[in-house]
Amino acid sequence: MSFEPVVLFFLLGVAAGLARSDLKIPSSIYDALSIFLLLAIGLKGGVKLAEHADAGMVVDGGLIVLAGALIPLIAFPILRWLGRMNRADSASIAAHYGSVSVVTFSVGVTFLAQEAQTYEGYMIVFLVLLEMPALMIGVLLARHGQGSVKWGKLLHEVFFGKSIFLLAGGLLIGYLAGPVGIQPLDKLFFDLFKGVLALFLLEMGLVAAGRVADLRAHGPFLIGFAVVMPLISGFLGTLVGWSLDLTLGGTLLLATLYASASYIAAPAAMRIAVPEANPGLSIGAALGVTFPFNLFVGIPVYYWMAQTMYRIGA
Repeated sequence: MSFEPVVLFFLLGVAAGLARSDLKIPSSIYDALSIFLLLAIGLKGGVKLAEHADAGMVVDGGLIVLAGALIPLIAFPILRWLGRMNRADSASIAAHYGSVSVVTFSVGVTFLAQEAQTYEGYMIVFLVLLEMPALMIGVLLARHGQGSVKWGKLLHEVFFGKSIFLLAGGLLIGYLAGPVGIQPLDKLFFDLFKGVLALFLLEMGLVAAGRVADLRAHGPFLIGFAVVMPLISGFLGTLVGWSLDLTLGGTLLLATLYASASYIAAPAAMRIAVPEANPGLSIGAALGVTFPFNLFVGIPVYYWMAQTMYRIGA
């Protein structure tokens, strides 16, 4: 039996954090790793987009974004009424779960490589686009009947925050360079991708171990939500991918995107727009529970969902 090594690096980080080891990755190295991953994913997506872009992709993209916008609208009433959480925390957590995780997407790509499955290269476009509507909906849910929002500052944070800016920039560079022009850089950004992801996941394990305590305030409910909500969203992504006739790999990645929860862009945006929300709850659920759940259980389950859907529809 073999294990995906990048996921084992995450486990190593969790073990170090729980054991209170003095292991620590300097913040400057963490920043460099995250910049590398964001650019590499954007570049690869841009190259694939240059190869496969067409008008049909625009229509598919609109449907994918609209369906993705349902996720925070599903999550909010569950948190507000079943979990009896206040409006600000419910909206903030819903925005995190409607948004997406670039690292979870990266692990999904690695999983597909291990399964020898291809996918639509333009899926990276949806990684960028799906961030935005969820954050806007989260703010509207939080502010409903409670006054104005500083939209200018919020929009600047969403569009020019590090994650979106680097992903979009890498996407544009990859698209303009194309598969031939990018060749001088492919050994750096593509060949080293998995090794850099392993180091990044080591740090994510350390951070996740430190966030588990934040979940104690709402106990079993929030932990249950952080497991069940990705399954609901993943099924929605599988259904949308199948209905749009994506490849099996593309459907798995869409399900993974829908099921993932943001812990980079969403916390920054919610800090500005909904400062009264407790970031420990949203980050604790997204990073402490949903992220490892997706790594070890979720992605294989979404792959099984996609395989089953395509067998039934054949």
